[in-house]
Amino acid sequence: MKKMREEQTERNAKKLLMMVIVVIGLLAFGSRADDMLGSSCQSVPNASLRGTVAMAGSTSMESLANGLAEGFMNRYPQVMVTAEFTGSSAGIEAVLSGSVDIGNSSRQLRPAEKAAGAVEYVVALDGIVMITDVGNPVGDLTKEQLSAIYQGKIRNWCEVGGRDMAIVVMGREAGSGTREAFEEYLEMEDQCDYANELNSTGAVMARVSSTPGAIGYVSWDVLDNTVEVLAIDGVRPTKEAIRTGRYGLSRPYVMVTRGGMEEQSEAVREFFRYLESGEGEMLLENIGVILIAPGEDKGNYHG
Repeated sequence: MKKMREEQTERNAKKLLMMVIVVIGLLAFGSRADDMLGSSCQSVPNASLRGTVAMAGSTSMESLANGLAEGFMNRYPQVMVTAEFTGSSAGIEAVLSGSVDIGNSSRQLRPAEKAAGAVEYVVALDGIVMITDVGNPVGDLTKEQLSAIYQGKIRNWCEVGGRDMAIVVMGREAGSGTREAFEEYLEMEDQCDYANELNSTGAVMARVSSTPGAIGYVSWDVLDNTVEVLAIDGVRPTKEAIRTGRYGLSRPYVMVTRGGMEEQSEAVREFFRYLESGEGEMLLENIGVILIAPGEDKGNYHG
């Protein structure tokens, strides 16, 4: 747990550093504005870019989506980027209906969604982390124990080396990409026996932290000191273990469009270019998501 807290402190420090960099950059931009107008505007990329980029979808991708929206609008002030957090399936439905430009999903597309015209772009990785309340002495579960807990076959922590205390099983609502990825990992889709089904990552964190004996799952990048992290089969969900696949409970963060990139507006195409840029990748790194290792397939977008 100490290591996880140190990693969380490091992520928080990076986020703070990113905010400082953005503020300094904006101040520097303002001080150079007169010189730029008097000489050349080429240092402002696509300064005339206008339009809107509307996103909807995964609550697990809230930090990622909000961070990208803020960074992109700082770079292109005449483009408005909005994001709603309605769940992965709802986000995919919204992009297919044409009500948004990008559907954010913490699961990959289903065949039927692809057949309907949805195209996915993997932008980062996420670990799904098992958490319990800080008073729970159990720090490690096997995959088999985890399956038995979520099937209702193990109902007391004393059965897995803990205290004599009932296990309160928490999870996400139907339609959640996090829930789908978790249940797929356990090979028990729609078979979990939940005491509570919650509609956001934040709600799971809050409920687990305040409920003795609770267990739940959340995204790696939202971890804080209010909960205890559980290893699976002796492997803790560190950044490197998730990136390399040694920690098996992970999934992609996906952005979905209706049709290929050539069918998108200029603002949306530029938004995806920004994602692939050095500035975009630095922003994602400082938000706390896990970038795909260089050379690995990032999906359909190639710049």
